[in-house]
Parts: sequence; C-alpha cells; structure tokens
Amino acid sequence: MQTDLFDFQTRTRVVFGAGALEQLGELTRGLPAQRVLLVTDPGLVAAGHAPRAQRILERAGVRVTVFDRVRENPTTRCVEDCVAVARAAGIEALIGLGGGSALDTAKGCNFLLTNGGRMEDYRGIGRASRPMLPFIAIPTTAGTGSELQSATLIADEHTHQKMACLDPKCAARVAVLDPELTLSQPARVTACSGLDAIAHAVESAVTTKRNALSERLSRRAFELCAGAFPVVLREPQNLEARARMQLGAALAGAAIENSMLGAAHAAANPLTAHFDVTHGLAVGLMLPHVVRFNAVEATARGIYATLAQAAGLSDGALLPEEALARRLEEWLALTGLPRSLGECGVSRADIPMLASEAARQWTAGFNPRPVGAVDFVTLYTAALGQGG
Repeated sequence: MQTDLFDFQTRTRVVFGAGALEQLGELTRGLPAQRVLLVTDPGLVAAGHAPRAQRILERAGVRVTVFDRVRENPTTRCVEDCVAVARAAGIEALIGLGGGSALDTAKGCNFLLTNGGRMEDYRGIGRASRPMLPFIAIPTTAGTGSELQSATLIADEHTHQKMACLDPKCAARVAVLDPELTLSQPARVTACSGLDAIAHAVESAVTTKRNALSERLSRRAFELCAGAFPVVLREPQNLEARARMQLGAALAGAAIENSMLGAAHAAANPLTAHFDVTHGLAVGLMLPHVVRFNAVEATARGIYATLAQAAGLSDGALLPEEALARRLEEWLALTGLPRSLGECGVSRADIPMLASEAARQWTAGFNPRPVGAVDFVTLYTAALGQGG
C-alpha cells in the first residue's frame, strides 16, 4: 500500500441504480438550472433515451435544447458546433447523455462556453481561469468512467491527435448511473467499452501516481468488471451484470482521477489516430503485453498478483501476473474483435512511427516501469501477431 502523502479529490455526487434516470428533473432543478443543453448522439435519440431524458426534464419545468451531433472520438469541430448551439440557447447547465464521446463533448463545450478560446488553449492541467456551468453526466456505456473525471479528451480536427484537458472545474456536479440505459448498447460497444473499463482498473492500480485510496478503487473496479464482463457478452440483457460493469467503470474512472494511466493507453492513442482502431480495442490489444513488461518491476508485479487473486484468476499453475495477462487475452478473444495489430491493418513498417508517438504521450510518464520509444517498439511488435 502507498503510504506517501496524497491529495484525494471527490467532486461528484453519484446517483446509482436501475431507474435512476427518473430523478434527472429533480437533480437538475437542484443545481439550480432551468435552461439546459442535452448533449447526446443520434444513436441514443433513435434508442429513445434522449427523448425520455428530455421528457423527464420538461416535466420538471426545465427548458431543454438538444445537441445530438456527437460523434465517436469527438474533435475540436464537434465541440465548436456544440458551443454554438449552447450559446444561442442561453443555457445554465449541461447534461451529457451517452458514452465517453458525449461526456467529453459536453465538457469541451463547457470549457469554451465559459472561458472562451479554443480547445488547444486548455491542453494540460488547470488552464481555465473562470468558473464553469454545472454539468450532469449520464453514461450509457460502461467504459470510460468520464463521469467521475475532471478531464476531457478532444481530438484535433485535422491531425486527429487527442488533447487531454484537465481542470477540476469541468468535473460533473452529479453522475447518474442507471444500468437500464446500458441494455441497448450494440454488442461491439459493450465489448470495446468493457475492455476500456478493465484497462482503466488495471493501469490505474500500478501507476507511479497511485495512492492508498485509488488502489482500493482500482481493485474493486477490477473485481466488479472481471466477474461481469463475460456475462454481459453472452447475456446482454442481464441487468445485474450490466449494473456491476457500470459501477466498475465508474470506480475505475475515480481511480484514474487520482492515479492516472500508463503505457497501454499511451500505445493506444496512436493506433486510434492513424488506424482508426476503436480506443477500447486498442487498449485491449496492448494491455496484456504491458502487464508482462511492467511485471519486471517488483511493486507492479505485486499489485498485479493482488488483482489476479482478488478476482480469482490465479490457480497456482501460473505466476499471478501471467495469469492476469492470459485472462486479459481470453476476454479479448470472447469479444470476437481482432486479436492482433496485424488484423487492424498495422504492419511492421508502421511500428517505429507508432512507438515514437507513444513515447510522447502524457500517460507514458506515469507507467510504473520507465518506457521509451525502444520499449514501445517491443510492445507493438509483441501485439502485431503473425504475418504483421
């Protein structure tokens, strides 16, 4: 356990349980706010979740403007379009309904609406000088944990490089976790978001920034996801498993808020930027190899053993860290998604470029074992698969 001094931040009220969305009107009026922007995507409009949220808000006397043009891996252009709608409506609060992309778009909008400028101005930590509007986060996936993080990830419209903008002022005032909303996820979204949540739990557990409380969050998040992920893949209407995944993803998000991430996420970002590999799949492909790489470091190896044992993954036939890495590979196989970088269109010739970019990613600096471009070449090569 980490015994160093630390500053553990909790900024968000969490309302959890099946049917929790019905409290949205009351929660919004309590901010207080009477004019809100509901930020969502076309899929959630079609699924009926966005219209339902709008009806709940309007029954409470809240005026709702809808921005439903969120897209996966939101860009600076998407955020600017959202700001234009928000400004015209004279809103008093924002509500993000959807996966990480919707929540990130809402947060990005909040930065620009309240502080002006461009998203590039807020890359890094604490760059916003003015207060932001109240924000309610309603995740409909179990993956990013963005609902409990004071950060947004927005891609440059032209280069597709992701910018991490962190500021306590952009954290959600309230997170509404209603597992019923996750039942409508397409199978691929369930798989990719689940891999992301698992990666968050595993990586946040071992970073150099971890602390005693974040370690407990990471471990509990991993326990929840380890038991529920195979179930939601084969029984997508299992509400109990969906609830465990959603809570696990949120707890992992809280762990990230106080611990950060590592080499698997650093390696994933260039894969998304250059090969359009969905983020959850990218981290799922890289994580087993990062676990093996980090297990050389004694403290990380011990934490991996704790995770494996807590989730019942170690049977004594394998070293705990190897049992963990193999189980991560088994979960990836269960999804039916590509199991190697070669299957995603990556070739051996691409690896030096990817490695150079991965080494410059912010999260690489929090990895428990120092990692540079040469190490990322090794990691990408391991994940390439045969014939790459």
